Amino acid sequence: MTLPVLKIGDLVAKIPIIQGGMGVGISLSGLASAVANEGGVGVIATPMIGGDEPDYAVNGLEANIRALRKEIQKARSMTKGILGVNIMVALTNFTDMVKTAVEEKIDVIFSGAGLPLSMPQYLKDGFKTKLVPIVSSARAIQTICKRWLSKFDYLPDAVVVEGPKAGGHLGFKPEQIGDPEFCLEKLVREVIDAVRPFVEKYKKQIPVIAAGGVYNGEDVHRFLKMGAAGVQLGTRFVATHECDAALEFKQSYVDSREEDMVIIKSPVGLPGRAIRNRFIDDVAEGKKKPFRCPYHCITTCKLEKSPYCIAMALSNAKKGNLKHGFAFAGKNAYRVDKIVSVKELMTSLISEYDQAEAAEKA
Repeated sequence: MTLPVLKIGDLVAKIPIIQGGMGVGISLSGLASAVANEGGVGVIATPMIGGDEPDYAVNGLEANIRALRKEIQKARSMTKGILGVNIMVALTNFTDMVKTAVEEKIDVIFSGAGLPLSMPQYLKDGFKTKLVPIVSSARAIQTICKRWLSKFDYLPDAVVVEGPKAGGHLGFKPEQIGDPEFCLEKLVREVIDAVRPFVEKYKKQIPVIAAGGVYNGEDVHRFLKMGAAGVQLGTRFVATHECDAALEFKQSYVDSREEDMVIIKSPVGLPGRAIRNRFIDDVAEGKKKPFRCPYHCITTCKLEKSPYCIAMALSNAKKGNLKHGFAFAGKNAYRVDKIVSVKELMTSLISEYDQAEAAEKA
């Protein structure tokens, strides 16, 4: 195996692969611990993490905190590997989720869906949690670096740059999604250039991690040769036995076709990529899905104008009820043809990487 390790501060992942944090409930302790056990970085997603707690509808705030603690502790009991959590800036309970993750001594916090400009303030003395923003432009990481330095004398421990081929909510305008000017390859180079002055001046490494459309070992090889320190994959980890979603959710990936990968307008005000189904078609035709908001989970959600509750739709899908929801997925989800174990997936990614490395040297 020729894959390099991924270093994030004093953390060393044997394999430079981060499993993307996928909500609602797609990546919890089961998937995260399995990835960590294979030498990658396993990630628990926090949006609506307390949705299955019995008191969620009446006590959402505490239910989410309780559930996050449970999932981190459960994952810790199943692995000695590196574990992270993904906390969206747009969550109304962002602060509580960050504080809870730090208290539980999580290894890494990944944070996107907005700029996490205040995140270092929640680090406590003696706690070694690494802070990793998720951005979609060089300008965003420059803004974060400058703000963190001036306010907290802190620089990001790494940065994930996510391109427009990712699944779920995207940090791009609809017209940018298919524009070559915003392709991941270009963004990775730009972000590497953007962090270089900070690395050189402050003598702190800021590894750049490529995400959004990374599918196989050949892709991993390409981005590492480009200067990325690692990659993040979400879609590939859905079709694994250890993924925390229902079998029907995973099977929707296997059954999907290329033309099923569609961009939707999410109630939270962002474009998102999902697998087209009857639910999505109904919304496109103007049919409303009546709902009561159990918990205002996203700050940008306009309840009175929303044709459906995206949190409930994603939660239903996670449980296998795709008649009342839909699956977010990356652009390459249609290429998934079977459900495998995390170990099998990691082994195939490494093998494909080695083949690409051998081909380059031949």
